[in-house]
Formats: sequence, C-alpha cells, structure tokens
Amino acid sequence: MLIFRQLFDPQSSTYSYLLGDSASRAAVLIDPVFEQVRRDAALIDELGLKLGATLETHIHADHVTGAWLLRRRMGSKIMVAKAAGAEDADRYLVQDDVIAFGGRRLLVRATPGHTGGCLTYLLDDNSMAFTGDCLLIRGSGRTDFQQGDPAAMYRSVREQIFALPNDCLLYPAHDYRGLTVTSVGEERRFNPRLGGDIAVGDFAGYMANLRLAHPRLLDVAVPANLRCGRPESEEGLAADPNWAHLHYSFAGVWEIDPHGFEEHHGPLQILDVREEEEFTGPLGHIEGAVLIPLGQLAARTGELSQDKPIVAVCRAGSRSAQATMILQQAGFTDIANLNGGMLRWRAEGYPVEGGSS
Repeated sequence: MLIFRQLFDPQSSTYSYLLGDSASRAAVLIDPVFEQVRRDAALIDELGLKLGATLETHIHADHVTGAWLLRRRMGSKIMVAKAAGAEDADRYLVQDDVIAFGGRRLLVRATPGHTGGCLTYLLDDNSMAFTGDCLLIRGSGRTDFQQGDPAAMYRSVREQIFALPNDCLLYPAHDYRGLTVTSVGEERRFNPRLGGDIAVGDFAGYMANLRLAHPRLLDVAVPANLRCGRPESEEGLAADPNWAHLHYSFAGVWEIDPHGFEEHHGPLQILDVREEEEFTGPLGHIEGAVLIPLGQLAARTGELSQDKPIVAVCRAGSRSAQATMILQQAGFTDIANLNGGMLRWRAEGYPVEGGSS
C-alpha cells in the first residue's frame, strides 16, 4: 500500500509530497521547503519511514529547497533534473529515468517550459503524477524567466501529461486558492490556458500578456536552489535545542519523555498546568512543580524565569502542549512538553509527591 501525504508551506504556497512504501517503509519527498524541514522530518519519523531521496520538480524561484538540509539530517539523496544545471546533487535525472522506493516506482517525464529543467513524476500505476509548476490546477506556471518557453510548455503538457489516463490525479507544486488536486480529464476539459482546442499560438499569446511581477525571493532562491539548498555559510542555521534530549513532533511541539527528563541534570522549571484539584489529586505531581492552571497561564507568565528551561506537564500531554505555545508567544525559548503527562510518568514508575498508590 502507498503511504501518501500532501504538505503545505503557507509562506510560499508550496506543496511538498511524501510517498512511502508501506512494506519496506522506504520513502521519497518531492519539493521539500527549507523552513519546513523540521516538520517534514518529524512526520517521517512518526510514520516510521526511511527517507531515501528528495526530488525536485524544478529550480524554484519562490522558496529555497530543503534537500540539502534533509540530506544532512536524514542521509537522503538529492535528485534533480540534469537540465536544471544544479550542483551538489547525488543523481541527475533525465526522461524515462526510474526512481525506486521499496516496491514502488516513480517514472521521470521531462516537462520543460516553466524552466528549462522541469520534471513531472508519474507513479508506477499511472494513478497520480506530480507536475511541479508545469501544469497547475486550472492554470500553468509562468514562462518569462529561467529558460521559460511557452511552446515547450505546451508540448510538455500535451505530450507528457495530457497523454496520461483521464483519471490520473495531478498534484502541482503550488496553488494560491486552496485547491489541492485535479485530474488529467479535468484539465483537458477545463484548463483555460491549455485545455480543449487551444492551440500553441493561443497559449503563447496568453502567456505573453500575464504581466506578472518577478517573485519576491527570486534573487535569493534561485542561486540557493542551484546549490540544492546548501547555504553559502552554515553559520546562523537554526539548531535543535541542546539543553535536553528532545523530540520535535509533527504537531509542532518540542517534547521530552520521562526518561529524558530524569536524565537531565541542569536547573529546570516544572510547570504543571492542571487545575488545583488535579495537582493534589490521585495522580499527584512532580517534586518541585509550579502550579499555574492553563486558563491562567497567559496572564501569569511573569512568574516564570526565562533563564531556565521549562517542562510543561498536565494529565496526558494535551493541555501542556498548548502551554508551550502560549509560552512561545510570550517570548520563552527553552520549552518542552512532557510526553504522555502524569499518566505516563506514573505508569513508568517515576516518583511523585502526593497522589494515591
């Protein structure tokens, strides 16, 4: 069975796609975004997948790829079109190349036009294709820079994408209206730029008169993506917290488990966000914990120090996860949620004050 997740970066309206083979747990990630690497790595870990490769549909002009950072973090290979001219990739792709992940395959189709090095990735059973910025939902990528060519795009869409079965689902690299997926049959009929009886001259005229401003990050993103996302300097890269052994969840929360909590030897603040009757109730509380119920926390953050890390605790880990968000908004940085809360803490035999046996 295929494992499939569509991920979104709201800053650049970019879709990334995680595909995994359920039997082998091998996976690939299409069009990762630099700022979302921590999120994507957390999802991959939570699903028990092994990221074998990141795949680029093209050299992006509106965001920096996360390929280099994921390779450093997870050991994945970087794959990009040979025609893109990027350096430091592990594999350069051309028409009809095959990318394996476990028992599944992606077939490479060259679809230039938006840029000179655009690729579409077709799943082995023809059920879905990932079109990058070549074909968008009821639209197409622009063709006015990076070796863009409307005639080449027209041929790419008609010969490489519209030649697929009508029910093949199409997933673009971007959408600016909240649309997520389309199909070959839909775009053949309804795409106002490329569908129906539109000829290459019609399309070229349409594209010549879009009058679009250049992407805001063009001068930053393109050079970085020609290095596969490698920064010019590694100074200033956001590092994972090192005050304890923490895990970043797909929900966006830094978490610490009871064992990691017990192993930590530096000064900590333990923030219990349950109600008072819970704090003194059957589950008890951790020695040294400060009680500030969640509903009061935003107004009482001044009672906590910003000089010592904070571990937030509740019954099962839900309210304390929300507490970490409130603390972040208040300017606290070294924060973690106790995974599983007091239920897990007690179940694993760690000491408590009060409570019942």
